[in-house]
Amino acid sequence: MIQPSHLQQGDTIGIVCPSGYIPLEKVQVCIQTLEKWGYQVKLGKTVGAKKDSFSGTDTERTADLQFMLDDPSVKAILCARGGYGASRIIGSMNFKVFNEQPKWVIGFSDITVLHAAILKENCMSIHGPMAAAFAKGEEGEPYIQSLKQVLEGEKTKYKIPAHAMNNLGSTKAELVGGNLCILAHLIGSKNAIDTSGKILFLEDVGEYHYNIDRLMIQCKNAGLFDHLAGLVVGGFTDLKDASTDFGATAYDIIKEHSSAYTYPICFDFPISHGLPNYAIKQGQEYSLEVSEAGVCLQEA
Repeated sequence: MIQPSHLQQGDTIGIVCPSGYIPLEKVQVCIQTLEKWGYQVKLGKTVGAKKDSFSGTDTERTADLQFMLDDPSVKAILCARGGYGASRIIGSMNFKVFNEQPKWVIGFSDITVLHAAILKENCMSIHGPMAAAFAKGEEGEPYIQSLKQVLEGEKTKYKIPAHAMNNLGSTKAELVGGNLCILAHLIGSKNAIDTSGKILFLEDVGEYHYNIDRLMIQCKNAGLFDHLAGLVVGGFTDLKDASTDFGATAYDIIKEHSSAYTYPICFDFPISHGLPNYAIKQGQEYSLEVSEAGVCLQEA
């Protein structure tokens, strides 16, 4: 896996919206924080732009992202938000210049589409906080700082308490994954994520419990879970119905569909649509230890 260069003081971070709309004022704290960290910020034309629920037309979003991918002065690209729309433009993206000068691409949720495409280019990217998280104040500080650490080349190490549903064990492998709905959506496409021999991480937001069940069945039937080295289950937040409507919680559903596997599995890892949401590298080798004492995920 190709690892983009880590950032230095004075480097430029581009901010774009390849998917959903976000008002410009909701990006201001992010801009100010990045500048306090010593970086320059280049705003894409899609930041604050609006076309229905998108941050511009497909053509405008494609052009804005392509410009940032190709611009040699931009050393990292922060996606301001997810939402929906990356699938509509990913087939038009050209990674030729990006491959010659790889740079960090940051985001989560719908940006899982972009992460998957970058993985196909044999390059790492960062699944981590976007613009809104910078305005969370003290509560969001640990997660914003985790992004800074990754960008600047500090090896991350995350420890969390044990969970009753965990499968104990340890492993070391490349980490891939993201939003469950998007991972299922990518099955059968050229950007479908290869999970064989990998540690897979999952998170999602705003789903019905029955749809989490359906998504897990789809991924399971497609073989995404068959040859994993490990499974990391993050937050499943803001669900649209009560667990009693379906008869099981999101974690109950995931546990049921992963119960036959013997590799290490941890639940309630701090990766989610809200807080907590630590930054991790897609394509980086991590060691995962799941024990009775707790869980440790760290860069190998």
